Amino acid sequence: MAESYKQSGVDIHAGYEAVERMKKHVDRTMRKEVLGGLGSFGAAFDLSQLNMKQPVLVSGTDGVGTKLRLAIDADQHDTIGIDAVAMCVNDILTTGAMPLYFLDYLALNKVDPVIVEQIVKGVAEGCVQSECALIGGETAEMGDMYHTGDYDIAGFAVGAVEKANYIDGSNITEGDVILGLASSGIHSNGYSLVRKIIKDNQLDLTAEFADGKTLLDTVLEPTRIYVKAAKAVLAHAKVNGMCHVTGGGFIENIPRVFPEGVYPEIDVTAIPKLPIFDLLQDKGQIDAKEMYNIFNMGIGFIFIVNASEVAKIQSVMQSQFNEQIYTIGRVVAGEEDIVITGV
Repeated sequence: MAESYKQSGVDIHAGYEAVERMKKHVDRTMRKEVLGGLGSFGAAFDLSQLNMKQPVLVSGTDGVGTKLRLAIDADQHDTIGIDAVAMCVNDILTTGAMPLYFLDYLALNKVDPVIVEQIVKGVAEGCVQSECALIGGETAEMGDMYHTGDYDIAGFAVGAVEKANYIDGSNITEGDVILGLASSGIHSNGYSLVRKIIKDNQLDLTAEFADGKTLLDTVLEPTRIYVKAAKAVLAHAKVNGMCHVTGGGFIENIPRVFPEGVYPEIDVTAIPKLPIFDLLQDKGQIDAKEMYNIFNMGIGFIFIVNASEVAKIQSVMQSQFNEQIYTIGRVVAGEEDIVITGV
């Protein structure tokens, strides 16, 4: 049967090898609540061990988008899995939910066990950073659906939060302060435009760009995962709202968490600019305000808090992570969606 299947373009033995190679990476992510381990038809997680009174499950799913094209063309596959995890867990984190487990879906033209291992290694690293278990997944070899060497990856994350601690932005009020944590770079949004700018300007991806990194290293820098930072903040301060700055940048994402009657006013002069965004704006001839409608512009995660909580959060970030958290705006009464100053 295996030989017949191989003639159709599917190598079962390569699939078996890929599974064996990924096991050691999956093992790094295990939690005591996982039942049965890897290999069951269904992945099981024992919620009763969380010792939560009224657990609310929060789920999210996402992919990596056309950032994959750069990774595939560069034959660098070991960090793209971090992006897949980050895009899911950072979203569910905005409700106060801590990630519990993650599942991935990997579809390829042909299973190359070495490449699959590298991809899953990245997924496992993302799960370790998120303190969640890589509880299951699917690897599908579909030669007729993908060009040689191509693949796609998507993920699905589940987290939990006590019902009493669920955050939906409804407590945001006039006078609240907007705080932002730095991004690691472009993260995983806007890459159709990024790739167009690279192509149109014939940019050399191997050239040194900034901080000792090449341009390729910079554009493939994995999405930052904010789980540990948010967990520490929530343990020490009351947070009224949180936002993951993804596709649509500031203009689309930040207003999503605001109730009616108030809006965010953002002062971008308080945000340190990353060189990659200056390059993209210059080479792409993009209007400055439009940049904030596409990219995260250096801020990947936002907390909206009462002014009395700011000092606590600053102290937590400095003492536990040696990191500055930026005061980037305030909450204003009115019916605007968002106002951005300093552009």
